[in-house]
Amino acid sequence: MAQVILLERIYSLGDLGEQVLVSNGYARNYLIPYGKAVPANKDTIAQFEAKRAELEKMAQEKLAAAQARADALSGLVLTIPVKVAEEGRLYGSVNSQDIVRAANDAGCPLEKSEIRLSEGSLREVGEHEVTIQLHSDVIVNLKVNIVAEA
Repeated sequence: MAQVILLERIYSLGDLGEQVLVSNGYARNYLIPYGKAVPANKDTIAQFEAKRAELEKMAQEKLAAAQARADALSGLVLTIPVKVAEEGRLYGSVNSQDIVRAANDAGCPLEKSEIRLSEGSLREVGEHEVTIQLHSDVIVNLKVNIVAEA
């Protein structure tokens, strides 16, 4: 197990500045390389305390940016045309990449990693609620309307 100091809030792990115990692989392969944490030792603790105010300000800016994006997405309804068989079933499915493409075309950029499809790809014509997690504290529901292609 590795002791790390979190440099940002991570869902289900902890807040900025917390020292947490995580598995070695999680720390080595994700948290440290992506700049989300640093190993906890005397030097890094002192460096973190010196940068704490700056990191908290950056965290607030990220949260404000995510809130602004959430406000833009809250009223949006994405319409995705797909090929449909005669009985009304989709030939394929609508996945997160299709939703990203439709959102980008609508002028609200999204990343594939922000989309949470709890039940997997969408496989039916109609309106669906898709969860978008823009920040660990900002979650918005997006309406996706799947229609038959003309």
